[in-house]
Amino acid sequence: MTIKRNGSAVWSGGLKDGKGAVSTGSGVLQDAQYGFNTRFEDGPGTNPEELIGAAHAGCFTMALSGQLGQAGMTARELRTTATVSMEKVEGGFSITAVHLDLVAKIPGASQEAFDKAANTAKENCPVSKLLNATITMTSRLES
Repeated sequence: MTIKRNGSAVWSGGLKDGKGAVSTGSGVLQDAQYGFNTRFEDGPGTNPEELIGAAHAGCFTMALSGQLGQAGMTARELRTTATVSMEKVEGGFSITAVHLDLVAKIPGASQEAFDKAANTAKENCPVSKLLNATITMTSRLES
C-alpha cells in the first residue's frame, strides 16, 4: 500500500526580496505566506522548518498513541513540541537537529512503560526516519 499526500509552493522574485506561498493538498493550509524574512528573521508567515516541526510533532505523537495502545495504555493528553534547528554548514544551510519536547498525561502508566513507548515512537515514526538529523527528546509523564 502506498499513501501519497502533496504540498505545493509558489515563489516570485529573488531570494531576499521575493515572496512565496505554500499550500497543502487537503486545503488546510492555503497560500500561507513565506519568504526570506519568515525563514531567517521574524517576519509574518510560515517557513519550511516550522512546517517540518509541526509534521514531526504530529507524526511522533500519533505514533506514541499507537505504542501506548499496544502496551495497554491510553493517554488522556499528549502534548509535543518539535524544535527544528537549521545551521549554516559548508555548502549552505542544513537541518541538523530536531528536539521533541513531550508532556503526557496517561492514567496508570509506569515511567518505564512510558519511556519505552516514547523512545520507540521517536525512533520509528515515519518523519523521524525521513530526517537526516539528530533527534533528541525530553519527556515528562504528569499525573
